[in-house]
Amino acid sequence: MPVVVTGSIATDHLMTFPGKFVEQFVEGQMENVSLSFLVDDLVQHRGGAGANMAYGLGLLGLGPVLVGAVGSDFADYEAWLNRHGVDTGSVHWSELKHTARFVCTTDAANNQIASFYSGAMAEASQIELAPVARRVGEPDLVVVGPNDPTAMVRHTQECRDRGLAFAADPSQQLAWADGAMIRDLVDGADLLFTNEYESHLLQQKTGWDADEVLARVGIWVTTRAKDGVLVRRQGEEPIEVIAVPETKPVEPTGGGDALRAGFIAGRMWGLGLERATQLGSAVATAAVEVVGTQEYDLPRESFLSRFAEAFGDEAAAEVAAHLPA
Repeated sequence: MPVVVTGSIATDHLMTFPGKFVEQFVEGQMENVSLSFLVDDLVQHRGGAGANMAYGLGLLGLGPVLVGAVGSDFADYEAWLNRHGVDTGSVHWSELKHTARFVCTTDAANNQIASFYSGAMAEASQIELAPVARRVGEPDLVVVGPNDPTAMVRHTQECRDRGLAFAADPSQQLAWADGAMIRDLVDGADLLFTNEYESHLLQQKTGWDADEVLARVGIWVTTRAKDGVLVRRQGEEPIEVIAVPETKPVEPTGGGDALRAGFIAGRMWGLGLERATQLGSAVATAAVEVVGTQEYDLPRESFLSRFAEAFGDEAAAEVAAHLPA
């Protein structure tokens, strides 16, 4: 049965600032910030957390079903996703709004300042999962990724009502969501994804400590950039997986989405937690070494060679048994 990925679908407008943001801030004037950064570069790419995860899963041969809302400008983007193994038959097309936009500037230290225009994403709350299941079959997993907040709550509740396994990935929406909403999105999740900062923000807003979070989810995956990935499960020793050595990050946007795709693919293949996390780390490395969240590829031979260098020949052989040609 398929993996259903719900979440944002957007175009990314990515810029690079050659300096450091922190050098432009004036101490004692943070309440009066008015800054403009002269950037070196501007590129436009396909993006959105839901579409990014679906793209990675498509490269890994999972045939994911993407669920989200887009505008009438989505035709070329849809063709791209279809060519890379993503089922877009359950995407909602808005008659009034453009596809969402993500505008992000990255400085020389890989810090980012970004804005997000939701556009057609606001209509994602109109989507029900029941028709998706009737079309493609009951999913093995529903990923509830960052999206229109009402849609996230609706998809989560529908998973509970239908007894569907779901992954909670509140991500950017943690910044403004209140504790009650976050608790609702996380409670009962088979998987919870956060980065390190988000893990602390989640605990602060929910009032739960780490043990209380682990009591409410199956597996908690926390990405830690160059420090790798931490995987926790209640009552078990944490698993720590290193970042792939010699990674040369060019653009960090989308690395977390790629990691999620690799981890989920590994679990769907039946791999253990450590191996699935290693796969996620390797896919994330491919994503951050290019500009654009869907510009990476996973050539089998070179991908497995680098995987073996990072995690060993035995690990690479286990992944090779599932990796598509």
